[in-house]
Order: sequence, then C-alpha cells, then structure tokens
Amino acid sequence: MVFMQFNASSLRVLTLIAVLLGPVSGPGALSQNLTDTKSIQSSTYLHPYSVSSLWNSRPVDPVFSTDVIPKSSYFPLIAEGAYSTGVFVASATDKPMTVVGFDSNAFDVEGVADPDVGGARVIEIPRWPAGVVPASGTDGHADIVDPISKTIHSFWKLRQVNGRWTASLYSWSKLSGTGWGDPAHYYQGARAVGIPASAGLIRKHEINDGLPTYTHALAMSLPHNALSNGVTSPAYVFPATSADGSLSGNTGSIPQGALLMLPPSFDSSAIVNPDLKKVVETLKLYGAYVVDRNVGTPFVIYVENGSGFKLMRNGWDSKIASQLDLIRANLRQVTSAQDWVGNDGKSTLPAIKAQKNMNILSMRGPWSKKSGTATANYDTVTQSLQFSATTTKTVHVNINNTGLTRVKWAAPAAGTYVKFAVTATGGAKLRLEVKTNGIVVYDSKDLANGESQCFKWPIGASLTLIATSGTSGGSSVKAELAPSI
Repeated sequence: MVFMQFNASSLRVLTLIAVLLGPVSGPGALSQNLTDTKSIQSSTYLHPYSVSSLWNSRPVDPVFSTDVIPKSSYFPLIAEGAYSTGVFVASATDKPMTVVGFDSNAFDVEGVADPDVGGARVIEIPRWPAGVVPASGTDGHADIVDPISKTIHSFWKLRQVNGRWTASLYSWSKLSGTGWGDPAHYYQGARAVGIPASAGLIRKHEINDGLPTYTHALAMSLPHNALSNGVTSPAYVFPATSADGSLSGNTGSIPQGALLMLPPSFDSSAIVNPDLKKVVETLKLYGAYVVDRNVGTPFVIYVENGSGFKLMRNGWDSKIASQLDLIRANLRQVTSAQDWVGNDGKSTLPAIKAQKNMNILSMRGPWSKKSGTATANYDTVTQSLQFSATTTKTVHVNINNTGLTRVKWAAPAAGTYVKFAVTATGGAKLRLEVKTNGIVVYDSKDLANGESQCFKWPIGASLTLIATSGTSGGSSVKAELAPSI
C-alpha cells in the first residue's frame, strides 16, 4: 500500500445574506469584502474549517506564475459524480460502525490503512449516519461529518460487502481545523494531498443560495500532463502535505497543493450560465486548490454528489465547452500574495505563517518494549503514546525515525534552532536522541510534563524516542518539535 497514491478520480444557509463590494486593497486586488461576514458559520457541517483556514481565505494582490494548464483528452469539467464525494452528517442517535479492510479473498480485520498510525487498523466510528453512499468510482470517496466530536471521517475505497463496511484507507481531521494536514499529523483525509474529499467541495446547499460566489476556495484535480513529477518543480507545495505516490508519469510543472486563480482582468461578461458564472467569480476571488490527479481532463472542479448540479442541462453545449476551455487557458498559479483575508474580514496571514511552523514530531510507532510490564499504544485522536496502568516503570523505544515529519516544506534547515517540549500525564517522561550518521549529536535526557529544551538542528537528522511510563496507574506522553521563535 502506498499511502500517497490516489487517483482522482436541500439544506440552505439561512443567514448567508451578503453581497460583494469593492476590492480590499488597491486597483487590481482580487479580494472583496462580504458585508455580513458574521453570518458565515465556520467550523460547521455546512461551512467547515476555521475562519482563518486557507479554504476560507482570499488572497490580496496575488502574484501569478506564467504556467498554463495544457489541453488534454477531454474538456474541463465542473461536476459531481464517480470521483467526487457525498458528505454525510452524523447525529447523536446514530449507532457506531466498525469498518474493516477487504481483499478479493477474505476480510482482513487489520487491513484499513491509516497513515497517521503508520499502519493498518480496524476503524471504529462512534456515530454512523444512515444513507452513506460512497462515490461509484474506484476511489470510493465518502466523508462523514460528526458535529458532536467535531470530526470529519474520510474514506478511500469505501464499500459495503456482505453487510459489512470495508475501506482501503481512513483518515480524520478536525471540523474546526485548517482543512489541511500539518507536518506531524500529515494525512488528514482521502485526497492525494492528505485532506478530506469534501474539502473545497461545491456543496448542494450553496448552489442556489443567492450569493454571487461561493464563500470558500474550490477543490480541483489536474491530469498527468499538467502536474509536476517532483524533479524540475516540487511534487507538492504548502499547504499540501502529500501528493500522489506515482509521479513518474507526470510531465507538467504545477505542484499539488497549488492555488490556481483567474486574474482580475478575466472578462466574464459573456458567461450567461449562472452556475458557470458563479464558479468563475469564485475563481477570481478565492481560487481553487489542486488536491488530486485525474485522467485526461484539463481540470475537474468537484461538486457534492446528490446536488443535481449540471452545467449542460440540455445536452452538449459547445459554447459552455469553449468557455470552460477559456477558463483553463487563463488559470494561473498563485506564487505569493500581499495578505490573506478571512470571511470575517480579518487578516489570516499570521495563522498561515504559524501553520508553516507547526510541530514536526509525531508519536506514531512502531514502539518496542525495552523494560517493564505496561503496554504502550499510539492514540491518533490525542496524538499521544498511551501507557496502560502499571506500578512498574516501563520503557518503550521507537528507533525507526517514523515520528519525524516527511513533509518536505516543513523540515528545519540545518543550523537553525528548534524547541523540544514535552506534555505528559501520570508521571510519564520522554527522551529524544538525535543522530547524524549514527552518531548521537543531541540527547535531551528524560523530560517530564512542561519541560523543554532548545537545540541546533543537525544535517541528516534521525530520531530515537524513548518513552517512560508513570508508576501510579495509566499515563501518556507526547511532544512538540518546532522552530524556536
């Protein structure tokens, strides 16, 4: 299983009463204000993620690259369908569900891949709504939003077999989070870039809400001839934390995670189809993030399954097709921006900068017992190592370097200072050894809850974690390793 390889594949917001006014900054700015920003309820099933999330932010005075999305086998597409997803909301009365792995021969109860734990496990979802229908394509996407735990459960290749739910991959993210992975918890959904398939989706309740744009960035996939192979340009860029695992067939230059926008000069006056017009105005205001790869379509913008969204309601429309191709020819990657503005009208640039300097250390295993009697297991919800109750000091060791981030843009530069800070319960402690070429260049010794140290990051760092339990029942430990600012 290659965790990074995925091929792409009515409710109404009562208080979303807003109109678009003039630009936030000087002439040419793409960002605009919403008059009733407080009416947009962020971190909800209807409008996920924090108000400072890049999904809910608009760039001010963006700078564009010159790269153009090339033509491919088909015309561009804005649609629901086999490689989009449904979004299903759980309630307090829903029953729990167990999701297991599956192969062509037999159920494999260990077989649902979970990149955050670095292996496979049985998935227990506490509240499973009725009517979950995975997308019909081979990706089998389905996202379940649990507003009680404020969690989005995201599945790849979800299907029901002989009365049991099975999947090939599961990841979760916070409903109130950024909508992207972070350097430690790098995989938070079933798209190639490590986000839920519902992130950036055109939702069914938004299509006819009366607003001139969608109030968030959109989700887009590109084909092989548009995407970078990771050699001449990065395979993925911030805020993406992953990319498709099979990059060798890519021949383009656009990385996954890139924000593509239409420039402010793009003339949309000839577009009379209201559904296409709304997408175009959104592409000029928020843009669309490249989240996956497709086969043969210059770009796909994803719409929630079951929405009834259809650009060409009366069959093939060559005028709409030509307008889609014109959009393709004018979309450009945003390389920088003067600022970013959230739906509350405030700058989100500080939050974006903080996201780039987040924790790079995970407590995922495998862990091996060195001494003592307690068991130790990584808990993905708390991102901590949990020791079973014991009265005897127990030591578990991770010598595999699995905790160090694999996110390339997050790796510290050699010679810069980082801070190692421990959070523990029940008297547990954590020790960090950093090696270069097999030689220990830093040793924190055992640190207890609230203790921290700063040290200079070496070249070619490899980590060993040594966790020691408390001796008065259950205990836990986790740590942050982040730039020392």
